[in-house]
Amino acid sequence: MAKENILIVDDEEDILELIRLYLDRNNYRIETATFGDEALVKAKTILPDLIILDLMLPGINGLEICQKLKNDNKTQNIPIILLIAKSEDEDIISGLELGADDYVTKPFSPKILVAKVRRILQRMKIRDLEKAPVKIHELIIDPSRRQVIIKDKPMDLTFTEFNILYELARRPGLVFTRYQIVDTLYGNDDLVTDRAVDVQIAGLRKKLGPCSKYIETVRSVGYRFKDR
Repeated sequence: MAKENILIVDDEEDILELIRLYLDRNNYRIETATFGDEALVKAKTILPDLIILDLMLPGINGLEICQKLKNDNKTQNIPIILLIAKSEDEDIISGLELGADDYVTKPFSPKILVAKVRRILQRMKIRDLEKAPVKIHELIIDPSRRQVIIKDKPMDLTFTEFNILYELARRPGLVFTRYQIVDTLYGNDDLVTDRAVDVQIAGLRKKLGPCSKYIETVRSVGYRFKDR
């Protein structure tokens, strides 16, 4: 079986080598970049299975890189884990709104980072094996193609936005607490907050337009999908 290819983007050589060491021990193929323009070129050339992206980079910063990758049809579905120097809500929210799928804050445990990488890649494989599309009136969610279509028009969703929508839509009427959404998408990860889920839901609703009516907020509990 081919190894998954991970692109690490960080200008701090010691952090770069630390991440490389731990990922290499877990049998991933590694590519690296130390500045923004190089990262964009490599991402579009090698199309890695996942990108670990530092926010503080010389030249184009991590948020700009994330935005460019998520706006490019060729790279928009590559999951991104952000490396954030400080645990500040503003940086975390900005990254998630731009389409990043997860984050760790520096200083971080390399073992936790590897666990996040493994979890995201594993969940991508599992969901790619699920074939049955979900059809709700004018909305079609096709997990085999990871595609959402509204009135014959494809929607551009991030990896995490798609997963949230699919999990809610395939169990219409069932109320998901924020904790259950975190557990379903990230596993038992204390670093992912309820607020991060709300940010993802807000971004998803904005993209769905009129179909956002299917995602209901259950006050003080969480969210559910209605099919009528």
